Amino acid sequence: MEIYRTGNRMFMIMETRAGFTFDQKEHLDRINTKVSEWEKLMWKYQQALPHAKPGEKWILMDKIFDL
Repeated sequence: MEIYRTGNRMFMIMETRAGFTFDQKEHLDRINTKVSEWEKLMWKYQQALPHAKPGEKWILMDKIFDL
């Protein structure tokens, strides 16, 4: 079990391949029309964190528990 936290929000676990980078994922997401449509739709249901940069929804979290 892994628990992550940022501000008053908790949790996201991703399993990735070797060589994965968030920069590469951000680029691929930006050029994928389906991902762009999904993100636009999700802004209706998600709120940015108070400490997020403008337009930033996904933020790396601090691991606070690992069993």
